[in-house]
Amino acid sequence: MAQLTDEQLAQIKAKLQRRYLELLEEVRGELERSGDQHYADLVGGVADPGDDSVADMLVDVNATLVDRQISEMREIEAALKRLADLDFGDCIECGGEIGFERLMAYPTARRCIRCQALHEKTYMHENNPTL
Repeated sequence: MAQLTDEQLAQIKAKLQRRYLELLEEVRGELERSGDQHYADLVGGVADPGDDSVADMLVDVNATLVDRQISEMREIEAALKRLADLDFGDCIECGGEIGFERLMAYPTARRCIRCQALHEKTYMHENNPTL
């Protein structure tokens, strides 16, 4: 585990827990709003293809937003587990310390800045479809 003080670890843990609760509330809110909005009822039930497309898009946007929030919640759960297991703050690529400043900015970071930059350069085109 990286050489972080108990105070630094407590700050990171508190930040992770706050963000997790924020995300939980956001997901609850989105699910409640999606229950109030009847976009799903509109899908397939409208005569105008334009309205049908808008209804599909709204359902997809809400689902994507909730999916992103749940994905971030899983990352936070994994980071909290690493904290509890005393396996936190070390880069998964080079094994070096990630650094307190980076962890405060991005507490779920798994790579140091140098390795993350290299990772992004290496895999930046992976999810971009080409013809």
